[in-house]
Amino acid sequence: MIHDLAVIGGGIVGAAIARLFGGTSLSVALLEARDDVGDGTSKANTAILHTGFDASPGTLESRLVARGYALLGAYAAETGIPVERTGALLVAWDPEQLAALPGLQRKAERNGYDATSPVDADEVYRRVPDLGPGALGGLSVPGESIICTWTTNLALATDAVNRGVTLLRGHRVLSASVGESTTRLETTGGDVHARWVVNAAGLGADVVDGLFGFSRFTVTPRRGELLVFDKLARPMVPVIVLPVPSKVGKGVLVSPTIYGNVMLGPTAEDVDDRTATGTSSAGFEFLRAKGLGLMPRLLDEEVTAAYAGLRAAIDSGDYLVDVDASQRYVLVGGIRSTGLTAGLAIAEHVGELLTGVLPHEERADLPPPPRMPNLGEAFTRPYQDAAAIEADPEYGRIVCFCERVTRGEIRDACTSVIPPSGVDGLRRRTRVMNGRCQGFYCGAEVQTLLEARR
Repeated sequence: MIHDLAVIGGGIVGAAIARLFGGTSLSVALLEARDDVGDGTSKANTAILHTGFDASPGTLESRLVARGYALLGAYAAETGIPVERTGALLVAWDPEQLAALPGLQRKAERNGYDATSPVDADEVYRRVPDLGPGALGGLSVPGESIICTWTTNLALATDAVNRGVTLLRGHRVLSASVGESTTRLETTGGDVHARWVVNAAGLGADVVDGLFGFSRFTVTPRRGELLVFDKLARPMVPVIVLPVPSKVGKGVLVSPTIYGNVMLGPTAEDVDDRTATGTSSAGFEFLRAKGLGLMPRLLDEEVTAAYAGLRAAIDSGDYLVDVDASQRYVLVGGIRSTGLTAGLAIAEHVGELLTGVLPHEERADLPPPPRMPNLGEAFTRPYQDAAAIEADPEYGRIVCFCERVTRGEIRDACTSVIPPSGVDGLRRRTRVMNGRCQGFYCGAEVQTLLEARR
């Protein structure tokens, strides 16, 4: 089959682009190198729905993050992606940081976000009483929110498949041969032929770009390690606590998570290995030292998990989105962690760029957006829903007691439009084995249930 469009990369950005064009008259394929969508950069980040207040004004990133904030907020409400509007507080710990706050407020206004407000030290401690001593003041950013990045990615990919997109997992692109009217992509899952190709390969975007003859940027994997604290710590962190950015980066934050935990991190370490998602003792000690200064009491709580994600850092201060009409090729590269928020807007931008060069029409017969299972701790879960349990007792049979995941949820995930390829995929769809015991008690039963559904 010759597809009209092949999108390389099944993360949030690639899934959003596939979903957009899946709603048109074009035939679309979504290629993912791994065995599951959202199994790369998109699965491991700080999971914040950003207002874009601190983006570089005038950049493409600034515009698309602001637009994406509105688009994703509306899409989350429509599909059931859990979002908590916690707000954020930038905290200044020294005179230099305090002096930087008015500039950050002006920067937010230049980005079109005018809801920030300065707060004094007393107000900082009123909002977050458990902060360590020494805070001098802060800047309130009420629009910052927490979101489930796992559900976001899966919703977009599911929506794409429902719209007719062909999802090809286990298709790592090895070479590209551009012909007169079609491009042959050699992949680990077989050849894929398409008239147009979109490169949204994340950490591999520069490699794919090279297959089309370019050498315009290099991805440097930036590893960010994070610590996850038990749910008992959640009352200590009612808002996202952000550091004042410096020349070396945005620094370490303390944030609640949509699953009811508290997160501390990330580190920022440039590495050579694009698969280096292991945690380290140095990262652990660094975060503990930072945490002792930010919120000493937090370090008395149980650490239930540590994980690391890789960001696709490049030597440009902006997103790289470019159309090469001669090769019928689109680059979507350099998408940092803000891609979670900007994904739908990036897809919209690509659609605008291709108007006129890739003829297509919007379809009128689109299926409704999927309604995703709720993974948010602040909202009703199946084990709490008496009506759901009465209708289907499987929602009352808990398998994972740490996260209160039921047999019904595991069954639903395994029979969904995009079923998990393994335990990690099931974890991202249900929260199973994601609690304080990390699957010690339920792992065997979960594996049995998963294998029975294959």
